[in-house]
Amino acid sequence: MPFPGMAARAICAAALLAMSLHAVSVQSAAAQTLTMREALSRALAASPRLSAADRDIGIASGQRLQAGALLNPELSYEQDNSFGSGAYRGTRSAETTLQISQAFEWFGKRDARVAAGQAGVRVAEIQRQAIRLEILSETAIAFVTVLATQRRIQILDDQVAALDRLTPLLRRRVEAGASSPAETGRAEVASALVRADRERVKATLASARRELAVLTGNSSAKFPSVTGRFDAAGQPSSFQTVISAIDANPQLMRWTAVYAQRNSELLLARLKPYPDVRFSAGWRHFNDTQDDAIRLSVSVPIPVFDQNQGNILSAQESVAKTEAERKANRNALLVIAGRAYDSLQGSLRELSVLREIAITKAQEAADEIAQGYSAGRFSLLEVLDAQASVAQARLREQEALQNIHVAIATIEGLVGRPFTLARETAR
Repeated sequence: MPFPGMAARAICAAALLAMSLHAVSVQSAAAQTLTMREALSRALAASPRLSAADRDIGIASGQRLQAGALLNPELSYEQDNSFGSGAYRGTRSAETTLQISQAFEWFGKRDARVAAGQAGVRVAEIQRQAIRLEILSETAIAFVTVLATQRRIQILDDQVAALDRLTPLLRRRVEAGASSPAETGRAEVASALVRADRERVKATLASARRELAVLTGNSSAKFPSVTGRFDAAGQPSSFQTVISAIDANPQLMRWTAVYAQRNSELLLARLKPYPDVRFSAGWRHFNDTQDDAIRLSVSVPIPVFDQNQGNILSAQESVAKTEAERKANRNALLVIAGRAYDSLQGSLRELSVLREIAITKAQEAADEIAQGYSAGRFSLLEVLDAQASVAQARLREQEALQNIHVAIATIEGLVGRPFTLARETAR
């Protein structure tokens, strides 16, 4: 009968379909894992601060456009000698004038306004670059924090698993009379404390994931986890190199444009007392004689009382203030860079000690004590202490790695370019 063959083919097809769906689900899960490159790209695309900086450029561009506009002409209509009494009753003796006037700016006032507007556009553009670096640095730090916290949870999971593996052996020793029943409770307490630490770290991970999600444009974390290489080796370049690179930071470069803008505003304040000339030309009609005439006039304000001294003084102080503001900004950046650089060097030394001595020796001692415990040469307390030492050393290693990469991300946000160790730092 054909039914058995059909059933077999149906089963094979179902199995293949299930395997395909499983492969798709695995690929989908892997695709959802967030990498550093993806996080940075999403942060730049979703940042409202960067959108606001773009609008600031648009605002400055509009002000620059308006600064170059010419003054509008004026059209006026006048009627004299009308609606009075006697010979001036009604409009029989009226004189009507239609006039157009135009004011002309002299002494480079318009050029000074345009220069100030152009410098304002440059300030906004450089400020956008500074905000972009801040976003990249903040996102990198948030990503590193999530990755390091994931690693800490893995270490605590390994510690819990090691304690759970110890439980059957401990029970056999109690049954054989080689250990006290109280040791079982001691092991359970040790396992519970590690689980409590793990729950605390999980809460920290939830907060770190939310922060990274917000930076990448989401209110909650849509990614299951983050992935990346998390290691460090080598030595950083000298701090003098960092100082030299900081001078090219957009936050400091911005002050050059601010200085140009304030100088243009000072020039404009000095030029304001110089009067603008207004020319007028009109046509006048005399109703009583039906004659016409041309009316011409020139007017110039006399700067006797207001010579704009207050605004000139204010603009001068604003220009003088610029250098002080730049120095204060530079000092603040140097403090941040110095703190990050010192943290980087200290964490590198800490990592070297942990890997060369602490982790290796702790693991060797833990393995030896675990083997000796089965033979009755070591107590449970020594086993628990050895396992805790291994976990503590590994947790310290992850903390040092996190501090290294946070420091690197901070320095990169200040110098505006990748900051690598003598041997390439991998993330």
